[in-house]
Amino acid sequence: MRAVQFTALNQLAVTTLPSPIPGPGEVRVRLRAAALNHRDLWIKLGQYAGISYPCTPGSDGAGVVEGVGPGVDGAWIDREVIINPSFGWGDREDAQGPDFSILGLPRPGTLAEEITVPVSQLSARPAHLGWTEAAALPLASLTAYRALFARARVERGDRVLITGIGGGVALAALQFAVALGAETWVTSGSPDKLARAAALGARQGFDYRDPAWPRAAVRAAGGPFSVVVDSAGGPGFESLIDVAAPGARIVFFGATHGNPPSLPSRKVFWRQLSLLGSTMGSPRDWSAMLDCVTTRRITPIVSEVFPLAEAGAAFDHLAAAGQFGKIVLRMD
Repeated sequence: MRAVQFTALNQLAVTTLPSPIPGPGEVRVRLRAAALNHRDLWIKLGQYAGISYPCTPGSDGAGVVEGVGPGVDGAWIDREVIINPSFGWGDREDAQGPDFSILGLPRPGTLAEEITVPVSQLSARPAHLGWTEAAALPLASLTAYRALFARARVERGDRVLITGIGGGVALAALQFAVALGAETWVTSGSPDKLARAAALGARQGFDYRDPAWPRAAVRAAGGPFSVVVDSAGGPGFESLIDVAAPGARIVFFGATHGNPPSLPSRKVFWRQLSLLGSTMGSPRDWSAMLDCVTTRRITPIVSEVFPLAEAGAAFDHLAAAGQFGKIVLRMD
């Protein structure tokens, strides 16, 4: 099979590897499409714990089961599936356990023509999604769903602000929030991305490069926000506290701009704000997310599609941060 491998720090190759053999309780999936995440880019750049080279990245994939290991019902063969990238969550709903891992490191990932995974990680491909859309679904939508509903407890009518619109998780959060009836606003440094978010249901967008954006956002929304969803962190995090209503929930699942240089503790405790960390999702979150996607016919936003042979160009595009939605590799 062909596969993307990181052969050394910041070195990528599309190479040929032996087809994987499913072990007990596992299946082999012939992937039709796989999507990139910033996690893959950070692994490529050596900015992730536990890296060893060579490794096959990729957390998102959709395809057809073509083989089963010992103990797996042969009825799985030829089923069209997507893969839950959240492995070994554990028994608690409030946080993952010590055996938790994300597909693509240390286990070989989806940027390959074939992959073996436990059969318990499979779900049927939502019937309304094509292969590229199905491949774009798992990690971003699971992360967004848990952040919004398991952690921030978003409800219909909540006033929600989603920062950094354009990435896969932020867009999934926008789609879920709008579908569930929340009043949703967004931020971005790109006027084009703000306009495209409005077409997806955002009430208005704000340019976070403008120092006055927090005041403008609160004025436009008719008051501060009951929920703020963020993945950037960094120096702009204090502005999120400034736009949060008393009793608001600020949920974050990344720190692409680093740690906030300071935390205004008095504002946090006086307004009784909740700062909520979130990572991926439990099996219950996965099932609830798929049910929401299926019943409300939510379609992930795909920005660009590259053939597997052009994986290097796909990673360059991801690094340039110009995408609106997910970048997908097709395997044909």
